Amino acid sequence: MTPKSALFQKLPSTDEVLRRPEIQALAERDGLAAVTDAIRNVLARLRGEIAGERLDERSLEREQKREQELELALAGLTAAVERELRQSLGYSLRAVINATGVILHTNLGRAPLAVSALEHIRDTASAYSNLEYDLAAGERGRRDVHVDRLFQKLFAEHGSGATGEARPSAAASYSTIVVNNNAAAVMLALNSLAEGGEVIVSRGELVEIGGSFRIPDVMSKSQATLREVGTTNRTRIADYERAINDRTRLLLRVHRSNFSITGFTEQPALDEFVALARSRNLPLMEDLGSGALFDLHTIGVANEPSVFDSLRAGVDVVTYSGDKLLGGPQAGLITGRADLVARMSSNSLFRALRVDKLTYAALEATVLAYVKHDYDAVPALRMMQMSKDEIAGRAEALVLQVNSAAEKSPKLKLELIDGESVIGGGAAPTAVLATRLIALAHGDLNADELCARLRHSDPPVIARVEESRVLIDLRTVFPEQDASVAETLTSLN
Repeated sequence: MTPKSALFQKLPSTDEVLRRPEIQALAERDGLAAVTDAIRNVLARLRGEIAGERLDERSLEREQKREQELELALAGLTAAVERELRQSLGYSLRAVINATGVILHTNLGRAPLAVSALEHIRDTASAYSNLEYDLAAGERGRRDVHVDRLFQKLFAEHGSGATGEARPSAAASYSTIVVNNNAAAVMLALNSLAEGGEVIVSRGELVEIGGSFRIPDVMSKSQATLREVGTTNRTRIADYERAINDRTRLLLRVHRSNFSITGFTEQPALDEFVALARSRNLPLMEDLGSGALFDLHTIGVANEPSVFDSLRAGVDVVTYSGDKLLGGPQAGLITGRADLVARMSSNSLFRALRVDKLTYAALEATVLAYVKHDYDAVPALRMMQMSKDEIAGRAEALVLQVNSAAEKSPKLKLELIDGESVIGGGAAPTAVLATRLIALAHGDLNADELCARLRHSDPPVIARVEESRVLIDLRTVFPEQDASVAETLTSLN
């Protein structure tokens, strides 16, 4: 019987492996330091496997097998080093197939970008650009103009006064600036408008916006004092009115975008807020969170106000996200009265929170699609508008393809069932979209194991589990990815 020490002695040194011609070729390609680390990692794993075996007098056959396995591992050492290099030098951030049916999946990067956004990023980021250069004047310019001009076009088209009277010049009174996310937008707005003073907000709107970030914490960092009114489920306009004092700087309304309170509830109507703010000469700010620029009623989603709705009602400042219902890149947008937004853009915090040229390029292309009414160009909007019949047709074709490629007794069973997709991303928490699902069951794998196999495919397929069944929703799978999903499912048989 070969003792463990003999197995260890069979392992080559790092220097011995480095002298191999095929390894030297890898070093020339990927660098000596990276290849050396890869060799050390591979050899360390082999040592761990040897050390982990319990060898005794009764395990001669097992040890002989272990010795044979070690010989095979050593024969494939170069290939193992190359695999280690690919993993260590490859990208950790990678594309996945979202088969969960959650359109704005926070863990999967929320809104996928439009093709035009990707093209605009490539064109402007692969060369120099006029990010802060005024081509007409030949001097330094402002990066805000690239998206603000497009937002003004949108507001001119949708603008009207709080009374519903047409205001074709309304856009001239609005400005839009961009920071890195909506939490930053809220903090910048509160710091600019209410630093050292009080901001009145309902207790029922002190929400957590994800990742343990809470509105009260953001307000605290803004150096504004939070003044809570009402109760969790009921707040009246009189509560706000009684709380106003000489230190009040702002009235704040926070849209409950990621949860819903039902039952014995009360919340002032937006026109009541506007009337109170006007009568007390106070600015009114609304944090919409998601912030739609698209009429969600057309796809059956209610209770999710658009940015236009808030501005038409008379709200002075609106904050919202770029990568949620808008369907663009991660960003926090602040739209409101030009004089108030000017105070924010002159705040030193704005420079610390501003976004780069990649975000501006993606956002400009996304908003331009809205200006052109080309809503299908925005992937998130296209997914929301997809019909159940369209999804069902694709699902039936995919199931047929997988079953046709399977053996006579396939291990993977596929079933088409009715189900629901959700918007996600903290938007429209009660809204669901009818869909057709592919339910998976495997003869050798439970639901968690099956999900793991899907995740470890190339590209990874991310599904969801409900009632111990793995479900695939093609609403969030791009049509051109259907073939990859079918190939992955076929490999499970």
